[in-house]
Amino acid sequence: MVMTLNGELPVAIVGAGPVGLGAAAHLVSRGLTPIVFERGETVGSTLLEWGHVRVFSPWRYNIDAAARSVLEQSGWRGPDDAALPTGSEIVRDYLAPLAALPQIAPHLKLGATVTAITRRGHDKISNEGRQESAFVVRYQDADGEHRILARAVIDASGTWSRPNPIGVDGLPVPGEREAGGRIAYGIPDVIGPRRNDYAGKRVLVIGGGHSAINVALALMELQDEAPGTEIFWALRRNSVAKLLGGGLNDQLPERGALGLAAKRAIENGSMNMLAPFSVERIDMTGDGLTIEAMLAGKPFSLSVDRIVVATGFRPDLSFLSEIRVALDPAVEAPPTLAPLIDPNLHSCGTVPPHGIDELAHPEAGFTIVGSKSYGRAPTFLMATGYEQVRSVVAEIAGDHRAAREVRLVLPETGVCSAAPASSNGEKASAGCCGGPAPKQVDACCVADADAKAEGRAGCGCGDRSAGIKANALDKSMEPAE
Repeated sequence: MVMTLNGELPVAIVGAGPVGLGAAAHLVSRGLTPIVFERGETVGSTLLEWGHVRVFSPWRYNIDAAARSVLEQSGWRGPDDAALPTGSEIVRDYLAPLAALPQIAPHLKLGATVTAITRRGHDKISNEGRQESAFVVRYQDADGEHRILARAVIDASGTWSRPNPIGVDGLPVPGEREAGGRIAYGIPDVIGPRRNDYAGKRVLVIGGGHSAINVALALMELQDEAPGTEIFWALRRNSVAKLLGGGLNDQLPERGALGLAAKRAIENGSMNMLAPFSVERIDMTGDGLTIEAMLAGKPFSLSVDRIVVATGFRPDLSFLSEIRVALDPAVEAPPTLAPLIDPNLHSCGTVPPHGIDELAHPEAGFTIVGSKSYGRAPTFLMATGYEQVRSVVAEIAGDHRAAREVRLVLPETGVCSAAPASSNGEKASAGCCGGPAPKQVDACCVADADAKAEGRAGCGCGDRSAGIKANALDKSMEPAE
């Protein structure tokens, strides 16, 4: 059992990424004691797995306000707010100094994997005295299995450990597991330590998000050094227009530039585009892989050496089986939050600021924050997670008014809500999603152009509230908290 000096139990945090450590900073700022569990051997271990990738959002959006305050009190000098850090730089210049603070370091457990959370003396079905009972957090480390008691639990464990499989039906395709040694998920460093796996090889990249673009462009850089490298980029849908539409209108310029670079590569034939594409099975043939698929509705076969799967992630709910968690059946996010982020309903990915009211579960004192709170939805921004933990910690501290304030301002993005540029270079009316439409089409955005091409009136997103800022950043391009 872990107790604070005043006899109160600590608040348990699962995950020592940016959002998890942000929660710890908010707790210590309010005089509460955190206990942070991190399955990796260092804080930000997930970020180090994609440490070579430069994020789209500048430093000013990547540092939590409470964390900045406690760091500056220790004499820490932050990086340039306008600079774009890599995953490794976020760990080195921000998370490591934050974790080393005397208010946090003694309460950090590294190499500790949380295996279960429950209520003391209660299984999931037990009601009597439930809300007054402490939480029990079981974890495994090098010394065996342990448990601690906590007054509240904040799950900031992210989604990175559970990448989506290749199958369009959400399941691994036949042969995928057997070929696992030749398949990478996420964003492998193809021009760094993994270079020999990809140089001079035929590589298939599967995915339609910014992670996939990042991998494809890195492979193009490798292609310049190793001309025998062939790149196939497979999309589940028939067009990347919506993804690439933000361009230079994106207020996160690195993201806009990424889209433009991918567009040029497609146009000049540096990448072989396959769309719409769905894998049916994978067979191992010697040192390579034979992929049986459907391309534009017809059977298609492709031989490659390696596959990179960048199709998103999903939450790990296995250790929450004895906690009363309410999740949307499709998105796997809290029911109040799910309609705000459901990609079936929000093609733009715009999300209004939200906090404890949208994150609450039937288990009082338990919350899921960070990218895991978005379930299977594909977009997330670190600043959103910082606002979440500010609100959640305020609620735990009993400051219910602060918990329900809105203190978040996100950058607009051309991918979703930035107004397209008019012919004279000025921005047109705000609120249209999907990025600028092709110049030759009389439409406000790609989605509007597609709708009109099909004989419909338009996409309708020009009526969306311009007051809601966009939050469209591929989850795999931000830390799993």
